[in-house]
Amino acid sequence: VQLVESGGGLVQPGGSLRLSCAASGFTFSTYGMNWYRQTPGNERELVAAISTDGGTTYYADSVKGRFTISRDNAKNTVYLQMNSLKPEDTAAYYCQRSGTGLWGQGTQVTVSS
Repeated sequence: VQLVESGGGLVQPGGSLRLSCAASGFTFSTYGMNWYRQTPGNERELVAAISTDGGTTYYADSVKGRFTISRDNAKNTVYLQMNSLKPEDTAAYYCQRSGTGLWGQGTQVTVSS
């Protein structure tokens, strides 16, 4: 049972990245999924969440209108499309199986010129 994130990297302000989180070892389609982010010395912040069928989503105010969460249950993958990135989006991004202690290892996003 695991979650593996990918897609992080260094991007200039205003740029875009798409994060992926591949799930294995459990029935992915029966769980909501979340994306969190964390900066050093701070608690993890919920960025976005998606329901089992993708019909319901949630976004933190700080990313609303810029980030989009989606999922492909056939591929057991949840995505976070990040557009119009800002330096304050710099963080380690983690996916989580909703309501459980299952986390991925994280992927670093750095927004800098």
